[in-house]
Formats: sequence, C-alpha cells, structure tokens
Amino acid sequence: MAKEGHKYIFVLGGVMSGVGKGVVTSSIGLLLQQKGYPVNLVKVDPYLNVDAGTMNPTEHGEVFVLRSGLETDQDMGNYERFLGRDLTNEDYMTSGMVYQSVIARERALEYGGKCVEAIPHVRDEIMGRFEAAAAYNGSRISVIEIGGTVGDFQNALFIEAARVMKMEHPDDVLFVMVSYLPTPGTLGEMKTKPTQTAVRDLNGYGVQPDFIIARSKEAIDEKRKEKLAVSCAVKKDRVISAPDISSIYEAPLNFERDELGDQLLEALKLPEKRKASLSAWGRFAKAVADKKAPAVEIAVVGKYFDTGDFVLSDAYLSVIEAIKFSAAKLGKRANITWINSKHFEKGKSTSELAKYQGILVPGGFGESGIEGKIKAIRYAREHKIPYLGLCYGMQLMVVEYARNVLGLKDATTAEIKKNAEHLVVDVMPEQKALLEGGKYGGTMRLGVYPAYLKKGTMARAAYKKELVEERHRHRYEINPEYVKRLESAGLVFSGTSPDGVLMEIAELPKSKHPFMLGTQFHPELQARPLDPHPLFTEFLKAAAVHRRK
Repeated sequence: MAKEGHKYIFVLGGVMSGVGKGVVTSSIGLLLQQKGYPVNLVKVDPYLNVDAGTMNPTEHGEVFVLRSGLETDQDMGNYERFLGRDLTNEDYMTSGMVYQSVIARERALEYGGKCVEAIPHVRDEIMGRFEAAAAYNGSRISVIEIGGTVGDFQNALFIEAARVMKMEHPDDVLFVMVSYLPTPGTLGEMKTKPTQTAVRDLNGYGVQPDFIIARSKEAIDEKRKEKLAVSCAVKKDRVISAPDISSIYEAPLNFERDELGDQLLEALKLPEKRKASLSAWGRFAKAVADKKAPAVEIAVVGKYFDTGDFVLSDAYLSVIEAIKFSAAKLGKRANITWINSKHFEKGKSTSELAKYQGILVPGGFGESGIEGKIKAIRYAREHKIPYLGLCYGMQLMVVEYARNVLGLKDATTAEIKKNAEHLVVDVMPEQKALLEGGKYGGTMRLGVYPAYLKKGTMARAAYKKELVEERHRHRYEINPEYVKRLESAGLVFSGTSPDGVLMEIAELPKSKHPFMLGTQFHPELQARPLDPHPLFTEFLKAAAVHRRK
C-alpha cells in the first residue's frame, strides 16, 4: 500500500476528448519532478481490452510497448518522453485488467461467498491499483489521468474511486479538469458554457475540480477566468490558460510561467523545494519549434491511413517524435510527408519519392499495402535515398533485397503467404506450434531484448557500443536459412541476438548506399527529447546531405 500522506492528482477531461489530458499530465509530472519530488504517472483507459495490443491503430492510435513488453496507450509514450525514464506495468490500467482481476478472485473464492459487485469490489480494486503504483515506484506524488471525458459511462467507476480517496484523505487528493473553450467562427467570442456544464456534470459525481486547465485556440482572458471561477467555484488563479501551441513541448514552460507547479504543491500542502530546472528543456522546445532551421524532407511510407479524409498520424506517434528529437539535435527541421503505400499498388509511380531526402517505412501488421512498401524500398535502394526501416520495414527491406538482388522472385514473408517457396521472413519453429493452437499472444516478441553489434558497421558506429537493449513488438523473424545467402549478396546483418540466431539489424555497407538500415525492434520507443535515438540521428544526418531531384 502507499505510504500515509501520499499525494494524488487526478486529471479529468471535460467537453471533448483529444484536447491534451495526456500532455497536461506529462507536463505536471515533469514540473513536479524538476522541483525535486519523486512522481509516478498513471494512465487509466476505460475500455474492456486487457491491454492495447489488439486495438486497430487507425481507430486508437499507436500501441506503445513498455520495457516489460506490456502493450499500452500512446499517452504512456508521452509520459516516458517528458519524464525521461521508463515506466512500469503498475503505471497502466484498463477496465479489462480491473475486471479480469476481480473475476479471477471471485472464481478463487477470495470474496468469501459475498455477492461481488461494482461497488465496492471493482471500485476497491481500482483504489488498490492506484496505491500499488505509488508504492512500487516509491513516489511522493501520483499524477493519474482518467481517460475519456466526464459523463462517459465507461470511466464512472474510476472517478468514483478517486472521489472516495478524496473523501478519506481530503488534503492528499486534487482534481484537475482539462476542458475546451470553443470560439465559434460565426460569433468570434470564446464561450465558457461548455466547461461550466462539464464541471456541473463532474459535480454530479460528487467531485469538485480544484484546477481548470482552459484549453482554447487563443489564451483565455481575465474576464472569462473570472466567469469560470464564479460559475465553477474554482479560484481564479487556478484557472490556467492553455492555448494552442506550435509544439506540445512548450506546455511545461507555459505552465511554469503560470506557476502551476507551485500552486499544485501549495494545494497539496507540500513545501516548494526548488524552482523547476527547465533550461535544457527550453532549449530543446525552441529547437523543435524553430521554423527557420534548415528543412529535411522525409517521406513516411505507411499503411494506417484509412480514416476517411484525414491522416491519422497518431498511428505512428513515437516515430514522428523520434524524428523531431534527432532533427532538433542536429539543428534541422523535419518536414514529414505521409504517403499511403497502397497508392503504389494502384499504379502511382514511385518516382515521386525522388523529391524526398529520406524515406522511412514504419512497423505494421497484415498484408494490405505491403507490395507498395516493397516498391518504395526498392526505389530508395536503387536511387540511394537514405532509408530507415522499422520492424516490418526491416523485414520488407530483406524481402526486397532477396527478390531483386538475390534473384528469389517469389521471396516473401509468412505474414503474407504461408506456403511460399522462399519464406525469407517466417515464424520460428517453436512459434508454429503455438500458432496452430490459436495462441497468438504467446508468439509475439514483446519488450526489451539484447542485441550484439558487429564492428565496422553503421549500427556499431551509431550506438558506439557493442551491446544494446531495444524494445520489440513482432511475431515474424528473418529466416536463419537465408542469412548466409543474403550476406553473400552484400546485405549485412549488423545486429544479432546473443546466440546469433535472430537478426536484429540489417544494413547495406556505406560503399553501396549512404544509409540503408532496418531494425527488427522499434528504436522510436526509446527516443527521448533530451536523448535522441542514435539510429534516427544518423538517418537524419544522411538525409540532410542527400540532394533531391
């Protein structure tokens, strides 16, 4: 259990989703951490999935994999990036996890024959998980984001758990509502009524917000701060303006200027230890937002774009951020263009890729769009455009090389055609038995695995060390039966598992290509604002000097 007097800050949403609860939670965590307080951040997802691994990225966004291998919501990625450290399984929960645990206890007769109900048993399980996360992390303050918005049926039990914690420990629990203030175009006036309504909805749960983060297109003025203060019974100086910004990394800086961290500590009756040290963060945020920095044109050739008339860049969120971090470190600005690989399958020429300085193929699952990706990879290889392939992007890089250099015209992956003659990408023998039994989860390689890097390779030069640990999320591997043939044709497997069986990194020598490298793992998951990933940095370096046609 958490120590007596442990502090909790619950972040809730009002009016609409997608306006920045995750960024607010991350920013609060960064500010309090920089002020000297050990913090842990928790994401609550109200859906019944036990984890995020089975959800469609075009609907939910990317799956962020923790070091342990737990598949989580993309907000966990923001938490790690802002805090600059790894999070644990205890920092994530879903309704599915909670109900699964309660039902397992009921089946084991742990409730002593009682009628098991949402109140108190599910609610108490939630409270126990909040306390367990605090205890496991040894933190002083927990910042807990409850997904969804006030009024959703799905998150009501989580809000009820927070209400009871506030009732039992009134000095130790705060509520922060992130709510949107629209400015209708026909009126030209910022409206507070939706937020007033959201606060009343929250009051219906028996919860009163202590702070309101006023999200809006432009900064909220004093008049509307006063209106919200009076209407919502929140102190005026606790109505914090959060206008649209060019980069989410500016948010902690804005909040610090408004003394949000100090006000939170005061409300929690904690002494201010020191001013937040945000100088390095400020330099980074300035570099990311610098529109005058030399541009590097990057094409991301993906497949998760089937969302009507909109591009769901959230499906590749960590990739985008990793590119930004490395570009900022190099004093560059990455212009990212999204290209649907399916268009190359419908007759669109890959020659349009000539105008980009770098081509990146991210991860994914399934058959759709794959031949289009392979065409893009071939173009990058033959025209010597810097290329970075992630997970599936590495596997397809090997397939393309086997087809067009090694001469195995039907080379493919078992993910597309299980009975092909040349499966250069396949599942390992021990995985096949599990797949035949329908145990798909047991065949995934998830979380951190080590890799040894060969001397004299681009990978070794980038990392500057022999042994690395990277996060994985995949089922298929490079088929060991084809490794020697591929190497004899010029492909270099510069990173392998310690036993040499699994190929972790493939690359072409610099004598053949300025930068063509693929990773079986997902390096983007470990990229940090103040510590960019070396492979992304080397990719951006190569792209910056490539001359477009």
